[in-house]
Amino acid sequence: MAKITFITGSGELIVAKGTSGSVMELAVKNKVKGIDGDCGGVCSCATCHVHVNEEFWDAVGEPGELEKDMLEFDDNVNKYSRLSCQLKVNEVPDGLILKVAR
Repeated sequence: MAKITFITGSGELIVAKGTSGSVMELAVKNKVKGIDGDCGGVCSCATCHVHVNEEFWDAVGEPGELEKDMLEFDDNVNKYSRLSCQLKVNEVPDGLILKVAR
C-alpha cells in the first residue's frame, strides 16, 4: 500500500493510502482541493497537475510525450511537473509527496 502526501495550494496536508488506480483517482476520492480530474484520467485536461517533491523525481520519472504535450498548456509547469492521472498508485514510491500545482 502506498502512502501519498498531497500539499494543497493553501498548505493543507492530506495523506492518502491506496493500492491501485491512478494517483488522480486517489486524490479525488480523498477530496484534495485543486485536483479535479475533469477528463476522467485520459490525459486531456491537466486538471490533476502536481509537482513531484524533488527527492522522489527519479523514482517517479519524467512524463511521456502525450503528458508533456498537455503540460505545455498549463501556466504552473516546472521541471517536476506531472499529471497525477498518469501516475499509478502501485508504481509510485511509498511516502511520495506531491504539491498541487494550482
